[in-house]
Amino acid sequence: MRALVTGGAGFIGSSLVITLCEGRHDVLTLDKCTYAANPDALPKTSNHQFSKNDILDGPAVERVFREFKPDIVFHLAAESHVDRSIEGPQEFIATNVMGTSVLLEKAQSYYEALNSNDKAAFRFIHVSTDEVFGALGKTGKFSESSPYRPNSPYSASKASSDLLVRSWFKTYGLPVCITNCSNNYGPRQHDEKLIPTIIRSAMGGKPIPIYGSGMNVRDWLFVQDHVEALLAVAERGVSGEQYCIGGGFEEPNIEIANRICSILDKYAPSAEGGSYARQITFVTDRPGHDFRYAIDGSKMLNELGWKPRYKFADALEETIIWQVSNKNFENAT
Repeated sequence: MRALVTGGAGFIGSSLVITLCEGRHDVLTLDKCTYAANPDALPKTSNHQFSKNDILDGPAVERVFREFKPDIVFHLAAESHVDRSIEGPQEFIATNVMGTSVLLEKAQSYYEALNSNDKAAFRFIHVSTDEVFGALGKTGKFSESSPYRPNSPYSASKASSDLLVRSWFKTYGLPVCITNCSNNYGPRQHDEKLIPTIIRSAMGGKPIPIYGSGMNVRDWLFVQDHVEALLAVAERGVSGEQYCIGGGFEEPNIEIANRICSILDKYAPSAEGGSYARQITFVTDRPGHDFRYAIDGSKMLNELGWKPRYKFADALEETIIWQVSNKNFENAT
């Protein structure tokens, strides 16, 4: 493949870029390098190029398509932190909605100029979130037929981008696939996310903040599993289809915190003695905090033959060991 990866310097994006390069595909990362980017994580190989540009910059995006000539686009560039979207929604609307529209417009122009063989090979993979579906109660799972009910500015902006992508397929015939994933975790994740926040706070001797009662439930997806799912969609996905990608492991946030503290007690014991769990502190809940997310991954399994390979306990331990060994990582992101 000749893969254009937008947001490729981010957490999920860099993992995808690394895997693509290891598979000897030619890759171009397009990223404006916000606070959450980590360009140092990207491979320094002859089959990887980097373009520091914003997807809102139409001429720059057009130039990337013209010069690199991708046959697949993985669109991951987005503002992604719910708390930040509550504090400043306009940036999320600009990047996630307007930025996606610019990218779609330039992709469409590029696609229309391709010959018939290259058109048949071209795909636009839009990477989104399960948060567009809103919140679940104690039972049920999100699927590709779930209605859109976003509850935060972040999820609303991602829902809007999903609908734009769908419209470009229906109206203009751009060959797209939409993916909606559950909560990702793994090495090199930005420190504002839940699992790195718990690890950093614990090791820093600070209160470990848990929203509300800590009973909000998430479906956890190891980042390498997500990357392999995206490759399955790229290779075997059907144009115009939507695919839900989940890790198949649900647990309340408070239990995640307790698990992490227990593993840290083993690998990086507190100098003060006792368990890190004593630092867990319940804080005022986030406005509009969705209670539970869970993914029905049967379409990915039945149609594309993909399911998660990593067990949560093993992947979480791997993530924590990496974080312990790279204590200064957050200072570089």
